[in-house]
Amino acid sequence: MSNLDKVASLQFARMNGCTPRVGGCAFSAFLFRALAPVILVGSVAGHPAFAVENAAHPEASSGSPAVRATAESKLTRRADFAQEQASTDARYLANWVVDSGDNQGLPFIIVDKTGAKVYALQADGKLLAAAPALLGLAIGDDAVPGIGERKLSSIRPDERTTPAGRFVASLDRNIRGGHILWVDYDGALSLHPVITSNPKENRAGRLATPTPLDNRISFGCINVPPDFFKNVVSRVFTGTFGVVYILPETRPLGQVFAAYDVEERARLAALGKGSAESLLPQAGPELTKR
Repeated sequence: MSNLDKVASLQFARMNGCTPRVGGCAFSAFLFRALAPVILVGSVAGHPAFAVENAAHPEASSGSPAVRATAESKLTRRADFAQEQASTDARYLANWVVDSGDNQGLPFIIVDKTGAKVYALQADGKLLAAAPALLGLAIGDDAVPGIGERKLSSIRPDERTTPAGRFVASLDRNIRGGHILWVDYDGALSLHPVITSNPKENRAGRLATPTPLDNRISFGCINVPPDFFKNVVSRVFTGTFGVVYILPETRPLGQVFAAYDVEERARLAALGKGSAESLLPQAGPELTKR
């Protein structure tokens, strides 16, 4: 893609609520791409949270089976959504993130595409806030290969998906100086305040309706209310990376995330049977894109 194409694509993106990647934020993007793999490594394999907990609680790895079962049961951790009516999948995944330490001690966001809602949580799993979201026009859990390099005008309606998966995210600015949260730099996927420059799309109105049925409009980026971005996302991600989990809508949760049932782990631990590792789904090709 030529520089002129990139500029034209960015101008079109600004009007349509999606920001393709560009050299204008090259330094932060370089850091993002360089450090993201470091944060990703070990997110599933080995479950570092368990290693830390066991070191701090020797009774969890020594003593009689009954003592170990009691200790492990006490160590089970869950997310706290307070009074928020989060979906079953959102709660299931958040509990696993907190219990396994998959977020590596970082704040995290869960994007529920089916419910068209975004949940921002502290590193310990306590809900900070939730907000409606606008998502990709097309239903689907995979991004078209190379879509981040294409002009928006070349992207067909059926290619405008918000891909599912685990992404290390960081704040940046778009070409107009507005704040965005890069979710997948190479895929030109970001989370940002809703764009209202095209009245025909009625994006603000779509966010305000109580139903998620009219929230599919973007090229794939995640649009949220400006106040939510400013007061929650921007504040939480300033000076740090975070993790964004986008729930699938066409595949089972276990085909995208190596998540286990925390409630089942607690039940088995109380009985002195099994471990978190025994509850993990078998790794496969679907788990490589996280």
